[in-house]
Amino acid sequence: MATKNRGHGTAGTLARILGFFIASALCGVLAASLIVPAVAAASLGVRTSIGFFDSLPEELTVQPPSQSTKVLTADGQPIATFYAENRVRIPLDQMSPYIKDAVVAIEDSRFYAHAGIDPQGIVRALVSNVTSGGRQGASTITQQYVTNVINEARLSQDKRDEVILSGQKDMGDKLREMKLAVALEKKFTKEQILEGYLNIVFFNSDAYGIEAASRYFFSSTAKDLTLPQAALLAGLVNSPTFYNPAINPENSMARRNQVLDEMLKLDKITQVQHDEAVATPIELKISPERQGCANATMAPYFCDYISHLILNNPAFGTSLIERQRKLYRGGLTITTTLDSRLQAAAQAQVDGTAGPNPDRWGAALTTVQPGTGKILAMAQNTVFLAEPGKFDTHLNFNVDARDPQGNDLNGAGGFQPGSTMKPFTFAEWLNEGKSITAEVDASRRVYPLGFPWRSSCGKVMGAYSTAQNNPELGAADDLQNAEEGFYRKMPINYGLYNSINTATFASATQLDFCGIQKMVDAVGLHSGLDGAPINMHQLGNLLGAIGVAPLHMANAFATFASDGKYCNPIALVEIIDATGGKLPAQNVECRDAVKPDVARGVNSVLQDVLVKGSGFWINPKIHDKMPTAAKTGTSNNNGSTWVVGYTSGLSTASFFGDALEGQKRSGQNVTINGTFYPRLDGWMIAGPQWVNYMLKAAPLYPANPFPPPPAAMMKPTYYAPVAPTTPWVAPPPAAPAAVAPDPVPAPESPVPAPPAPESPAPAPEPPPAPAPPPAPAPEPAPAPVPEPAPPAPEPEPEPEPDPEPEPDPSEPPLPPDLPPDAGFQGGRR
Repeated sequence: MATKNRGHGTAGTLARILGFFIASALCGVLAASLIVPAVAAASLGVRTSIGFFDSLPEELTVQPPSQSTKVLTADGQPIATFYAENRVRIPLDQMSPYIKDAVVAIEDSRFYAHAGIDPQGIVRALVSNVTSGGRQGASTITQQYVTNVINEARLSQDKRDEVILSGQKDMGDKLREMKLAVALEKKFTKEQILEGYLNIVFFNSDAYGIEAASRYFFSSTAKDLTLPQAALLAGLVNSPTFYNPAINPENSMARRNQVLDEMLKLDKITQVQHDEAVATPIELKISPERQGCANATMAPYFCDYISHLILNNPAFGTSLIERQRKLYRGGLTITTTLDSRLQAAAQAQVDGTAGPNPDRWGAALTTVQPGTGKILAMAQNTVFLAEPGKFDTHLNFNVDARDPQGNDLNGAGGFQPGSTMKPFTFAEWLNEGKSITAEVDASRRVYPLGFPWRSSCGKVMGAYSTAQNNPELGAADDLQNAEEGFYRKMPINYGLYNSINTATFASATQLDFCGIQKMVDAVGLHSGLDGAPINMHQLGNLLGAIGVAPLHMANAFATFASDGKYCNPIALVEIIDATGGKLPAQNVECRDAVKPDVARGVNSVLQDVLVKGSGFWINPKIHDKMPTAAKTGTSNNNGSTWVVGYTSGLSTASFFGDALEGQKRSGQNVTINGTFYPRLDGWMIAGPQWVNYMLKAAPLYPANPFPPPPAAMMKPTYYAPVAPTTPWVAPPPAAPAAVAPDPVPAPESPVPAPPAPESPAPAPEPPPAPAPPPAPAPEPAPAPVPEPAPPAPEPEPEPEPDPEPEPDPSEPPLPPDLPPDAGFQGGRR
């Protein structure tokens, strides 16, 4: 930081020190024993104590100077640079001989002859300054190095007000500099001192040290500097602003030629070299090294995320200031999990989804690798810094606002995931030993206060009953689907892949809510605001009422993709400090969160989402290219829309919607990119965003077929109705402490131009008393029983191609002549 600034000062200061330095030089004291205390005391004026000199430090602790931190992708591509001072430290043998000779020639021609201070130079400078009225410096390279080391230490300790520039030094500062310079020469070789000096010296605010200066001014390296380039940079050291070639080219040219003259006098170059260099015009190729995530070359919001991970981690310092010092001054090399190929595809896709987006709709993609938790891509359609006509925000749409410890992650706080939460209730359904194709009664729409939900660990809160609708009582309107034709009995898998709300609730009536809670916790889902667990005893959360960050939705679905193995999402692979030592990165913690058979059962149904369910209109042909599974989701008021889908190699969450703080904007009757939407649904924009990206990204990672679930899990099983045989009457409401569920997510729009909807099933009559099982169907398999125990382990034959039970008239199969652009209607969310 400290730079030579010899153009200022007063004649009075020169007069006071003139006698001191001449006396010292003539007596030989300065070179032999540094300074005679009596002479020093006589010349200091304001410091009269002879003991002052003896009290000065005799040794300088040289710490590595501040260096810039590099953030890289997993494949070594640069993401961003962090620095307080842009510096790249290099050894002397990686510097051009020209720069070494040029700096010595212009700054300290007797560098190799003196012992830290140069009495001859001091006398010469003083005489010149007194006789000419100018200001010629006398500090040696060693003295300059001492000053820079001291100032660098002060800066690293956030003591900027204690930094002393050359023109601000008093006699005490000068004496300390001299004493330490002599001590330094005894400890280090000339080559070590010159190397340290060239690595620490200030060239401009974007370039500290010769390597950074070479890159900044010439887009080169210190090793490849030409003679004219080296002479120009050597001349900058004296006054970086006055001799800056970008703003003062004439001054810079004159100074460069002066350096060349000095090099010629010292026989460091020939006359021919000198003349050719003098005749060479200044040719700059400025490449500023912009620092911080706002200037990242890619993935600025991922960059912001990893910076928060480091600044929140006590392993990098006990205080925030220490952690900032480590990040901005520590010269770290941070290797992340990001795949530059996937990141480029993701960024291009979100940018294409919403364009410049003056209406500020948010689009986001996050990809996680199943089985490792590695974040491979993280993109959104915004910019950090305001640009005309573009959506700018500092918030990261893909991550939480805060972690569970309350540390800031700079995230948007998550978005309502809607029906992308339904697979986790279905997973618990399978976890409790129930069949993939079991029938549920999805005709029920009313779940009043006091409904006999099952929970072994808490109380289910909320209600769906128009008759009782009162937020203070925790009740909302009757549960609804998108279309009237789906209030009927249906196989549970049909209800999931067509995203029928009432089917999910019908399945929940047969489950222990504590099991649902454990399933959601096991796959790492939590509130996007603060990392707190999602309370699955709140009924609205069965349909995704609480905000979740896309990163954690992608990672939760990755658990299914990896046969039930959950790994915490990680962004950091390796962190190397400036000395080559390793610092702690993120620990990968994996566990068996979901039974493999359960994960396989979920996979089998979510594959149907794209083939004949709520995601049919996205692009069913992706399933022909690779085994894929997905779930659509749409939130209340259609303000948040999703597709979360995966192959065995990649899991990606795609979000489109209102990403502003508060997230209160409706997705109904909106125009986006010139297209009018009566109401947004997951398959409309988030869906194409997901599929177009995955068609590019998924082939880069193995996409193997998903293992099938056990054959026994596919057999239809019919359960006794949940309601008792006698009519059930809700108890009168008491003063409740229940919290009202968030409104039911708005039904997704019907698929355009579908075939005529199926006729609604007749309204169910009061259930009869339990009867013996029906006679076996004319098939080898025995008739189903009301509640079979989980099947015993056995070899798993391949499941039948169509998992829907043929005898069930409530779900007719697709007719063979159905047009290829049609699909099932359903309550798609």
